[in-house]
Amino acid sequence: MADDPVELKLSAARTRLILDKPFLGTLVLRLPMIEADPNWCRTTATDARAFYYNREFIDALSLDHVQFMLAHEALHCALSHFARRQHRVRHRWDVACDHAINPLLAEDGLRAPPGTLLLDEFKGMTAEEIYPYIKDDTDEETIDEHAYDDAEGGQQGSANKPNPPPQKEREAEKSKDKPEDGQGDSAQAEPDERQGGRSRPPPLSTTEREQLTVQWQERMAGAAQLALQAGKLSGSLARLVDHLLQPQLPWRMLLARYMSAMARDDYSYMRPSRREGNAILPSLRSSHIDIAIALDVSGSVKEDELNEFLAEVNAIKGQIQAGITLQVCDDKLAADGPWRYEAWEEIKLPRSFPGGGGTDFRPVFAWLESMDRRPDLLVYFTDAQGEFPAREPVYPVLWLVKGKATVPWGQRVQLN
Repeated sequence: MADDPVELKLSAARTRLILDKPFLGTLVLRLPMIEADPNWCRTTATDARAFYYNREFIDALSLDHVQFMLAHEALHCALSHFARRQHRVRHRWDVACDHAINPLLAEDGLRAPPGTLLLDEFKGMTAEEIYPYIKDDTDEETIDEHAYDDAEGGQQGSANKPNPPPQKEREAEKSKDKPEDGQGDSAQAEPDERQGGRSRPPPLSTTEREQLTVQWQERMAGAAQLALQAGKLSGSLARLVDHLLQPQLPWRMLLARYMSAMARDDYSYMRPSRREGNAILPSLRSSHIDIAIALDVSGSVKEDELNEFLAEVNAIKGQIQAGITLQVCDDKLAADGPWRYEAWEEIKLPRSFPGGGGTDFRPVFAWLESMDRRPDLLVYFTDAQGEFPAREPVYPVLWLVKGKATVPWGQRVQLN
């Protein structure tokens, strides 16, 4: 009904988002708003196809809080949380996703309703980075329902505990909502038929997840462009969009490509002896390179991640005849480092390194400056959150970065 107070509140909140925060408002516009049965939806929900709401919950919220809930569901979709869980435990993943989204919305000026998961310690972290910090038996609950997965079996204490709809009804609804090839956004047109039953939507199929991932990436890029033109895209959201939309190759491929390029066989021109005349002829020269590797052990990079990285370096260095000097640092160098490995020796972590305090990159560069010979390449494995030297060194630096932090110079390779 046109004068329904709940629908009017939802429309007003969406309109205010469009005017004040066009990035989030444009994303919210992509989600049809559908009243849900309170038996499965205690607050709000999304299945990446629509925004579902509990009438009594919306009615009790302020307009500011409704804006937050609309933007919250839209960001779940834009960040493709419905497609990134992989092998992870569902409830822990759902909690991690909420912890990733809510600080972004709060930093953008939106007011979170009571009961929202909002911790400063997770600010700037992705759901994948937060997930290991969520305990298996956590009693934390998401403020909303993530309805892109099946409600049966995998629901371990999340905000809503729905009963699955009857099989015939679920099959009928699935046939209504399943996107068809070539439909694009029309595949997610508002399903008016569903507003009668309002039962829990069917889980996304593999094909739907793939299609919706592409669609939401396109929507996010378009929304960011509109917001930038209006001058209304906050710094945290701008960094997030830039991080998610930048083309990313597997870090192993980029590491191998970069190291191999540094050590490729090349031709050198050498003047022969007088008996051979004065001509300068090319000859093949195979070079042996020295690579310095620095590991950030400040605590944000885990030991198994360090071992995975070193295993990849081991696979590459023997092929390119590279000697490795390994250094470990948090805000200071390890007292018993560095460690030297020749091309035929396997690199291993010298010992276990407990997480330290802050991160300071300057000790590693100062150490290299004190060496008699500069490395042909420095590879730094880090989250890039620390103090950088004021000047770029003369040798090339390859940063393998876990997270979204930027580097002031050198080649940056995204790890996750």
